Amino acid sequence: MSNLVEEAKIQINTLLAAAQAAAAAKGELPEAEPLSGSVEIPKDTANGDFAANCAMTGAKALRMAPRKIADALVANLDLEGSYFTGAEVAGPGFINFRLAPSWYGAVLGAVEREGADYGRGGALAGQKIMVEFVSANPTGPMHMGNARGGVLGDTLAEVLSRAGAQVWREFYVNDAGNQIEKFASSIDARYRQLILGEDAAAFPEDGYHGDDIRELAAAFRARYGDSYLEKPEAERHRAMAGFGLAVNLPKMESDLERYGIKYDEWFRESALHESGYVMDTVDELGRLGYTYEKDGAVWLATSRIIGGKLRAAGKSEKDIEKLDLKDDVLCRANGIPTYFAADIAYHRNKLAVRGFDRVINVWGADHHGHVARLKAALDALGLDGEHRLEIVLMQLVKLMRDGEVVRMSKRTGKAISLTDLLDEVPRDAARWFFNSRPDTQMDFDLGLAVREDSENPVYYVQYAHARICSVIRNLAEAGRAVPAPESIDPAVLSTGYERELIKQLAELPGELLRSAGALDPSRINRYAMELAARFHRFYNACRIKGEAEGVLNARLLLADATRRTLAVCLGILGVSAPEHM
Repeated sequence: MSNLVEEAKIQINTLLAAAQAAAAAKGELPEAEPLSGSVEIPKDTANGDFAANCAMTGAKALRMAPRKIADALVANLDLEGSYFTGAEVAGPGFINFRLAPSWYGAVLGAVEREGADYGRGGALAGQKIMVEFVSANPTGPMHMGNARGGVLGDTLAEVLSRAGAQVWREFYVNDAGNQIEKFASSIDARYRQLILGEDAAAFPEDGYHGDDIRELAAAFRARYGDSYLEKPEAERHRAMAGFGLAVNLPKMESDLERYGIKYDEWFRESALHESGYVMDTVDELGRLGYTYEKDGAVWLATSRIIGGKLRAAGKSEKDIEKLDLKDDVLCRANGIPTYFAADIAYHRNKLAVRGFDRVINVWGADHHGHVARLKAALDALGLDGEHRLEIVLMQLVKLMRDGEVVRMSKRTGKAISLTDLLDEVPRDAARWFFNSRPDTQMDFDLGLAVREDSENPVYYVQYAHARICSVIRNLAEAGRAVPAPESIDPAVLSTGYERELIKQLAELPGELLRSAGALDPSRINRYAMELAARFHRFYNACRIKGEAEGVLNARLLLADATRRTLAVCLGILGVSAPEHM
């Protein structure tokens, strides 16, 4: 797919290499290897559209002043048939290039030709990447952190896919271990209280106290009556955990689908235990010499593994000592593996069994201490966890209304869940806001999210799309269709408003690539906002209807290319692109 910004940079390097060869042939520059350097976009377009610094980086090799090298290069540039109309030397030796109308026309042609695929690239082609996100505890409703992680994970997966990767979305269901036993014992206590009275059954001190547990207990009794009252505790808990999960998991799935999120797989932790893979992983770490026994438990020598990595990286013993590294229990004295052991097994399964090249987890910032430990365990297994496991840490969310923190749902009177949020805020707004700046704590303004004005960023971007659709409809009614790119003269798009808008259109392929590289899908929000802003400025300054034929057609094509690009961005974010507002 097209990336006209990169094509222009490559062409500049080609033109400069030819100019260097021509200057050397005339004796104006010494014979030397082709000059290297970077080509950047200046912040101030008065300095040109692109700037090359090869004259400065090559000054030492050529033993000449950068300015003199730049003068020789510019004097020998042949721009015929290129994307550029001219070049000049500036400052200590920058070579500034100015774009020709042909480049602007090529951008519009690429957008129109590629349509919904505009911006796609092949940088990650051949990579098989899993993105695991949300993976909320199935013992209760999903909270705001889950809501934010859902959007970040889903949007990141889409960004990686558009960069060429084969992407797999996964939800890890923690349906084994202590939290499930606590879940079952909480339902059991409420079940017994329903039958025998509140004082007849003690509630677990660390149990789940939510009303959802009472509802599950009542539903369990409605189905099974009092028949489980006298059954053995282990049988009761097994049945109640299974019942509760059978209720909660479909609800989680439907809530996430309502949020626009679908997974390729809901992977169950219990499958790892039942297959013996968790204990096999513990045994494998032992075989490799990374475990030891203490107080009847099996421990992972985490401190030795991480310490070895740090030493290899050149860290001093003093610095390592300051970290106060600790080892981790993998298997308790009672023979039951820990959650950490299961987590290692799960990631071993991702990398060694299912063969993902990279696995990316979206976690809350409170999990940051777990990152190095898990990577170390995978390194010990020979799976290169340091590079193949990547963690996106997101900060907390505070819901705000009128400057006050909101903790309870107006509808239910309980802590706000994802369901409550989507009852109050449109999905588009929720997805937009939750994808913004994952590395910072977020104040989600409920009032702003439903405003229909330019203060609401999602409304601002959607309105730009709808506004263009309205322009195209009105002109179509007057018999004016969007022209083919080859039929317009891009030279008539000569104002700064038009050219700055086209330059922003050209940036999407690169922005997607940067977003994928940084694992930061919020870059797409910022790109779309800037694109909408540049369109609104263009629209207010440059008439379309009523202009001369050539100008009208060129501006109509520019508007349509903007519409298409806004739709691509909104689609990546999982936000609708309305045609009417």
